[in-house]
Amino acid sequence: MTIRNMMKALLKRPDASPGDDACALVQSPEELEAAIKSRDKLMVLFYASWCPYSRAFLGTYRKHAAAGDPCYVRILVDERDALTERYSIEVFPTVLFFEKGKLAKRLDGAYHRGLSQGQLEDFARRCAVK
Repeated sequence: MTIRNMMKALLKRPDASPGDDACALVQSPEELEAAIKSRDKLMVLFYASWCPYSRAFLGTYRKHAAAGDPCYVRILVDERDALTERYSIEVFPTVLFFEKGKLAKRLDGAYHRGLSQGQLEDFARRCAVK
């Protein structure tokens, strides 16, 4: 099974219930690219394990993903300098929205504040993602 097919299967889980982890953890830049290419709409959370604002926001993001469309993934970017440079990520957490394989919108965390549930909900509405 190719990475792309594996991501398609993971992201199109019709049997996923709200208790399941609805936002898949992608483990590499290649898996991220496959996920971006395999979905018409995709929200991607970039976060760092050492960042207290990322840790605080992760539960909010996962809960939001479980209640909506299966188009949410997350990637831990502790050591992925190429990804943070490629997408100009300077603050954690940051959420990027891709549409048809292209970066369409972004929600950058604020220094020493991170992101809130309200900001994520507003961002998802603007991106027309539940």
